[in-house]
Amino acid sequence: MEYSKDTTIGEILEKTPEKAEILLEVGMHCIGCPASQMETLEEACEVHGIDVEEVIEKLNA
Repeated sequence: MEYSKDTTIGEILEKTPEKAEILLEVGMHCIGCPASQMETLEEACEVHGIDVEEVIEKLNA
């Protein structure tokens, strides 16, 4: 799976649940929240003050 700013948290967790560890590492501790499932990676990063490009790089590595 190729990740982008428009990938939702729900898609990441559904298709590649092992990537949850990366999201937790960068400070997204609310990935279990129902509202986060529909958020895009860009939206979630913005809320948490995290660099979305850095997260995308880690997810795609």
